[in-house]
Amino acid sequence: MRELSVQTPTREVLVDITTRVRHSVAESHPDMTGLVHVFVPHTTAGVTINEGADPAVIRDIVDGLERFVPLDAGYRHSEGNSDGHIKASLIGSSVTVPVEQGKLRLGTWQSIYLAEFDGPRTRRVWVTCLPTAER
Repeated sequence: MRELSVQTPTREVLVDITTRVRHSVAESHPDMTGLVHVFVPHTTAGVTINEGADPAVIRDIVDGLERFVPLDAGYRHSEGNSDGHIKASLIGSSVTVPVEQGKLRLGTWQSIYLAEFDGPRTRRVWVTCLPTAER
């Protein structure tokens, strides 16, 4: 397992970590075929896969989640970040991507994003390579 450290610049943002995950796989398992599991060990951050070609899509996701789960909606949690907990639950804490001969098998437009909902912070991302068993 490898740990990436990601600095998030604002309270809510999706940070493209595709290149860092790609390098992590290539450095640790350059010829691997199998899966890579990307996990975020935080309760107000998540990880997702979505379009990487048009940055407007990412802004739309952040804005849409803000409309769906507003910052100040009378939550009971006293830390003031309940919206971040809810958004992280909606996004999820992990993704799994196929790997073939050390290369991520993402779709043409897909990128992997760390989703921050209580920043700015330094977040950890755990990247675990799972090679398929040889026959």
